[in-house]
Amino acid sequence: MAAESEPEGTIKSSHTEQTTSQPSKHTPIPSNTTLSFFHPMVSTAGPRKQIFFDPTDSTRAAIVNCGGLCPGLNTVIRELVVGLWDLYGLRHIYGIEAGYRGFYSIDMAPLQLNPKMVHGWHKTGGTLLQTSRGGFHLQNIVDAIQCYGFNQLNSGILVYIIGGDGSMRGAVKIFDEIRRRKLNVGVVGIPKTVDNDVGIIDRSFGFQTAVEMAQEAINAAHVEAESAVNGIGLVKLMGRSTGHIALHATLSSRDVDCCLIPENKFYLEGKGGLFEFLEHRLKENGHAVVVVAEGAGQDMIPRTDAQKEEKDESGNPVFLDVGSWLKSKLKKWWDRDHPNELFTVKYIDPTYMIRAIPANATDNAYCTLLAHTAIHGIMAGYTGFVCGTINGHGDFIPAIPIHRSYIHDTCNSCKYYRYRSVTNQPDFEKT
Repeated sequence: MAAESEPEGTIKSSHTEQTTSQPSKHTPIPSNTTLSFFHPMVSTAGPRKQIFFDPTDSTRAAIVNCGGLCPGLNTVIRELVVGLWDLYGLRHIYGIEAGYRGFYSIDMAPLQLNPKMVHGWHKTGGTLLQTSRGGFHLQNIVDAIQCYGFNQLNSGILVYIIGGDGSMRGAVKIFDEIRRRKLNVGVVGIPKTVDNDVGIIDRSFGFQTAVEMAQEAINAAHVEAESAVNGIGLVKLMGRSTGHIALHATLSSRDVDCCLIPENKFYLEGKGGLFEFLEHRLKENGHAVVVVAEGAGQDMIPRTDAQKEEKDESGNPVFLDVGSWLKSKLKKWWDRDHPNELFTVKYIDPTYMIRAIPANATDNAYCTLLAHTAIHGIMAGYTGFVCGTINGHGDFIPAIPIHRSYIHDTCNSCKYYRYRSVTNQPDFEKT
């Protein structure tokens, strides 16, 4: 076993020694601690000389994905199956269909997987294991794991929610309950959020594919705007609490005049507002392209009391369509200030196109790295961790600080100033 320090709850043993699970002697990491690659609670990923689970015996693995779609889901599943089969000789690998509820639903039996079955999955978007939101009933899930005899849980517990913290919360709760029951089960999470808003790790899989696909929507909006008199191309991109896709797509495009993200408030009317800026751009260029993240401007959209309380199946606040709202506001502004002048807004929402496509080459390679990191870690006896890269290095990272962390691009970040240098937009902050 390598000399690195193990995350809390790590099983440090070898199946040849037949020893029991031993928790780490480290003090639990404080919730407000900022991790880096050199933090002693993070272990360098990779295979170990000794392994805890015996792949030639009755060891089983279960793979589950939950929540929304993300490019690369099928690649991660494929690489988990192929890696377990070829690298460790594991033959009992199961896919849990339809998310968490697939563990305990009577009409959903685990699907036995093998390399031949998953051979071409990486070429397909979505998830061939199917997915769903909600359905997290802790006792039922752990009862099912115990009943099926899964003593290894390679949990691609991949939940597409705000910040990606739901998937980590689920993994931590399962890990805690398994530890309470003293079961011989390992748990690992593979962070999945197309928004790329999971903290600590460098990036999440599928993000680069999403940015690449967003370019096509921005290009189409630019063509539409440029082909009209006083035309505005409006593109809404994913990003509930952070605007990473919108920001990176704007940086890559060079055709965007204004990018609105959740981290930075904006206003419409008055000096320094969005309308004044767009009027200047239309006079200067005859057209403009606006990119808005779905979480931007939510505090400006009128809501009923019922809408304020509405939650989705994952427990997230339901957002209203900022793109449709902004399109309506733009039309009313122009009709009021420039009556009888030509004006058009072309609104494009590529949300489901972006998340439903197969991963590109870069993300496919990254999915392989994440899957192998998860496999090596759990076979070595690590549990209650997630896998990811920090400063370019693969690591085993404690799950608890991951699910409490987020990445935001505030008005003081380097990326924020970088994209403002591309768009030349004001900061829209009232003085």
